Amino acid sequence: MLLPLPDPASRQRATQSSMLEVEFAQHSDPGRVRDHNEDYLGYAAPATPEQVHTHGWLFALADGVGGQDRGEVASRTAIESLTAGFLAAPKGELLTSMLPRLVQAANQRVLDAAQAVGSGQSAMATTLVACALRYDRVVVAHVGDSRCYLIRHGQSAQLTRDHTYANEQARLGVLSRKQAANSPARHVLSRSLGGDLVVNVDVAEHQVFAGDVLALCSDGLHGAVHGPDIARTAGHGTDLQKAARDLVALANLRDGGDNISVLLIRVKGVERVGMYRGRPYKLR
Repeated sequence: MLLPLPDPASRQRATQSSMLEVEFAQHSDPGRVRDHNEDYLGYAAPATPEQVHTHGWLFALADGVGGQDRGEVASRTAIESLTAGFLAAPKGELLTSMLPRLVQAANQRVLDAAQAVGSGQSAMATTLVACALRYDRVVVAHVGDSRCYLIRHGQSAQLTRDHTYANEQARLGVLSRKQAANSPARHVLSRSLGGDLVVNVDVAEHQVFAGDVLALCSDGLHGAVHGPDIARTAGHGTDLQKAARDLVALANLRDGGDNISVLLIRVKGVERVGMYRGRPYKLR
């Protein structure tokens, strides 16, 4: 789904902004059935104006699987590895190459953590969805069924695709979308961090504008609250912390059978750039 571009006035305000500026909020809840929370959220913020240009912002969410607290270990390990690697990355490294590298490193850290607790590879795993923002671009990387939505002008577009066996069957035409949504395999991951030595990471880059909202969420949220509801709750300049709490409350009201997490990022201003051979240059 393609969302409409901002109106000329808002694009002009974005052009006049001298630096990328964001605000964000997050909320996580065990749900109404689980006795502990295996979701984990994190971010890496630039400490100086220089780092806004050389690194930017990173936001990430992971949904651990494995039970007996092992999912919690996997999700925390993945997020901590990713955020630390982002802050330590070389200045100006392309986000489209940095994020897959960092996700692979996080995958290895989850495998190492599984060995440290005496767990087999299949007993500790996690999803991961991350978005990194720099200038007027967002790069989204993900593994598993945690999602990223882009909300613009009250409409939502899903920027990720679920890595589940049911969704893969739907893509191949084996199942219809309706059958996939009701399939017993709709929550069975076709790939995850900790599942194998090398993980296949989906990466995509998108342009963002002032006023856009990015929503990262676990399946405990998007399984009960669909894109249009997320857009209505988190769009239109609403308070992000209240929106995050309201989304989690709505997911609990409608289902609550899984951990529920959401991370909302509003783009307040961007620095417009052009790209030449993968390198940014300022637009006058």
